[in-house]
Amino acid sequence: MHIVRKSRFIATVFILCCLFAVVKLVVIDRADESSQPHASFVSEEITTAMGDTVEDSQSDISQEVQQPPKDIEASVLSFLKAARPDIQFTFLGESPIPGVYEVQVASGPLLFVHEQGEYLFQGGLLQVREGAIVDTMEARKAIKRSDVFAARSTEDMIIFKPEGESKAIMNVFTDVDCGYCRKFHQEVPQLNAMGIEVRYLAFPRAGIPSGSYNKIAKAWCADDKQDTLTKVKNGQNVDVEVCDNNPVAEHYAFGNSIGVTGTPAIILMDGTLIPGYQPAANFAKLLGISSN
Repeated sequence: MHIVRKSRFIATVFILCCLFAVVKLVVIDRADESSQPHASFVSEEITTAMGDTVEDSQSDISQEVQQPPKDIEASVLSFLKAARPDIQFTFLGESPIPGVYEVQVASGPLLFVHEQGEYLFQGGLLQVREGAIVDTMEARKAIKRSDVFAARSTEDMIIFKPEGESKAIMNVFTDVDCGYCRKFHQEVPQLNAMGIEVRYLAFPRAGIPSGSYNKIAKAWCADDKQDTLTKVKNGQNVDVEVCDNNPVAEHYAFGNSIGVTGTPAIILMDGTLIPGYQPAANFAKLLGISSN
């Protein structure tokens, strides 16, 4: 019986790993924002946190990790520490898979560990539903991003608001040397006309310090931040010095902490992360706003 249970568990892990590998290939193929626009927000095969799907995913996945008995925690950590005493492990609790627990490696990946501690797998965890495969980790991250942006001040952002009431908000991590960021910025007036508010944060992909940092920091140091950002995105020289108190470094660190890896990276107020450029009409459709 023990062998059968173990075989079933190994088979389940193998299937999940295969699914994750397929999804990872799809994501990688679409993840290079600097070389091509994204053909769609979500692949036909994978549903992540977006629109009505966000609420559905959050309702099923967003529950706090359940804390199992202490003996399970002690057993799992004992196995891991015996194998790798040089690594710090933090036991988080039960995963969506019964008998499998989440363990965070310090400055490393999230692990899914069998309750007996002798088997584990690393990577994303996908949930199979009717008509969709959901990335459970992305759904959880979306909730955290939503909480962060709901509480975060907008004073250090460069904001382009519609004339009337904002029907939707897009938080956009941008880089002035990113071609698709420039293309996105050209459509900001169109987004504003549809009632969509655009809030910019800086994310120089070349890092800090860099030439990209020097260019984008000028926008945050200028008296007219909106106009200066538009000019530097258009490749124009501006007579502005880089000030010491600009927030670009903080924006860059903040973006990295919430999963931003490229630009443009759009985060909606529900926490959905949309990597890459899309036409304004696509964003309007996603947000349920008329583009006419």
